[in-house]
Amino acid sequence: MSNAKEWSEKLFYKKKTVYESASKQALDAAHDYARGYAAFLDAAKTEREAVKEGIRLATAAGFVPYTLGERVQRGGKYYYNNRGKSLILFTVGSEPIECGIRIAAAHIDAPRIDLKQCPLYEESGMSFFKTHYYGGIRKYQWVATPLALHGVVAMADGSVIDVSVGEDERDPVFYINDLLPHLGQEQSKKPLGEAIPGEKLNVLVGSRPFDGADETDAIKLNTLALLHEKYGITEADFLSAELCVVPAFKARDIGFDRSLIGAYGHDDRVCAYPALSAILECADSKHTLMCILADKEETGSDGNTGMKSDIFMDLINEIAQSLGGNPAVVRANSKCLSADVSAAYDPNFPDVFEKRNTPLLSCGVVLTKFTGSRGKSGTNDASAEYIGWLRGAMEKEGVVWQAGELGRVDCGGGGTVAKYIAAHNIETVDLGVPVISMHAPFEVIAKVDLYEAYRAFVAFCTAE
Repeated sequence: MSNAKEWSEKLFYKKKTVYESASKQALDAAHDYARGYAAFLDAAKTEREAVKEGIRLATAAGFVPYTLGERVQRGGKYYYNNRGKSLILFTVGSEPIECGIRIAAAHIDAPRIDLKQCPLYEESGMSFFKTHYYGGIRKYQWVATPLALHGVVAMADGSVIDVSVGEDERDPVFYINDLLPHLGQEQSKKPLGEAIPGEKLNVLVGSRPFDGADETDAIKLNTLALLHEKYGITEADFLSAELCVVPAFKARDIGFDRSLIGAYGHDDRVCAYPALSAILECADSKHTLMCILADKEETGSDGNTGMKSDIFMDLINEIAQSLGGNPAVVRANSKCLSADVSAAYDPNFPDVFEKRNTPLLSCGVVLTKFTGSRGKSGTNDASAEYIGWLRGAMEKEGVVWQAGELGRVDCGGGGTVAKYIAAHNIETVDLGVPVISMHAPFEVIAKVDLYEAYRAFVAFCTAE
């Protein structure tokens, strides 16, 4: 090398957009892949619906249900449905099980607004549902926007009724009232986080009284009568229901060039879908593979369907013992991608980002060495050796990737499921898609980043 340009090209690290190296064929493939993802988003607005859609796709690919205690066979393709709210798929490769398992773990819950157990009431000519928000929402974003009702009602006789209202064009939608600007002077003086208290996120569901009823709760009665007519439920059945409101709109292309997707639930279904589709494609890999689609990440990963549940370890133990392996050795030799999103740099809000270490839209999938907040509190902080191995696996397949972290030091931060998996002596690092307006009712991602995430998961499933 004889000049500075050659030296700089060799020695400098520079983020590159996918567009700098991708062929037209590759870009067309990314847009085709995004159509399948958008359909998945529209079909899976809750974790229960994501499990159903995941099972549908897995069954079409030859996966069969697994029951605890059942012996697994080499070459087998299985899925475990955990209470309809989390899903674990795994394939059994030809290499010895003590070589470890390649694990991709994403979450399929998203911030939303849940109904309380005694939700329905009438006030001043309107009927409402009382709610308790789920996960880290910015409450002001949820008022004055069309909402859909999703969930289940579990009846005392053991039957379960599925509820989905607001997705079909012929359906009604629901609404959270906001204050008009003419009367909102005092509200406007409050900080964003206080202007809309959680107890005021009441969902408007009706205003017509029951025919012939007296004035006491006649509108509430009419609402219950309509619910009973459609679903056969009474007010007491809310006590054993899981119902939530989510944005009623569908995934849409954004921009004149259609390069972006706006939708509810990118966090974290934008990682769950490529992790799922990668294991479906790579089911014949010599490695034993696992894809975990977990619940409850947005509230701490607790409960029997969250990532802290023992079911993850139970399945590894079952697989190891079926194949004559030592579960501790299997865990020690396993590798995991904690598939979760990162915050994309937003030039409209530059003060909260440190641009050199923040992922950019269209620069590929994001590898995040550590998460947590402030002094790396609550992080896994992956080892340099594991990151080096993953770099090699992605670069061998030409995957476009970038390093990133969540915002400027001392500005906040966030967590993923990585630390819960790493606690079992499994090499783990976060890998996911950069998102604009994370946790908003309508988030934005780049199609090329989505596709590079899928390519990264495939490389991970097949790498030596």
